[in-house]
Amino acid sequence: MIISTDKSADTTEWITLGEASDFAEGTIHGAELPSGLPIAIFNVGGDFYATADRCTHGGASFAEEGEIEGHILECAWHNGTFDVRTGLALTLPCRVALMTFETKVDNNQLLLNPKPVRRKKEDAE
Repeated sequence: MIISTDKSADTTEWITLGEASDFAEGTIHGAELPSGLPIAIFNVGGDFYATADRCTHGGASFAEEGEIEGHILECAWHNGTFDVRTGLALTLPCRVALMTFETKVDNNQLLLNPKPVRRKKEDAE
C-alpha cells in the first residue's frame, strides 16, 4: 500500500499512504512501513491517526479485527482499549502504549511520518 516517499523542507521523510478520500470515516486500514512494521490507519471525524497495528497485550491485528468508536480502539481478542490520538492503553489487560505516527493530508494525499511520535512524560499520566 505504500506508494512513495517525499522529503519536506524540514527533512522529514513522509510516506504516501494513498488518497485521503479512500480512507472512509470510522474505518481501520492496514499498511506496512518500509521497515516492515505493520501499522493501522484510522479516520476519526475526518482526522487521521496511525498506530502500530498489533495490540501490545496479545498481538491481535487492529486492521483485521479491531473496532474503533470515536477515538477509542478496542482489541477483539481481550477487549483492551487504546486512545488512537496518543496510543495510551486505557483498559486492562492492555498496559503498554501503542507506537503512534504523525499524519497529514496534502492535496488529498494521506501522508505519514515513519518515525514514531515521542510522548512527553505528562502525556502518559
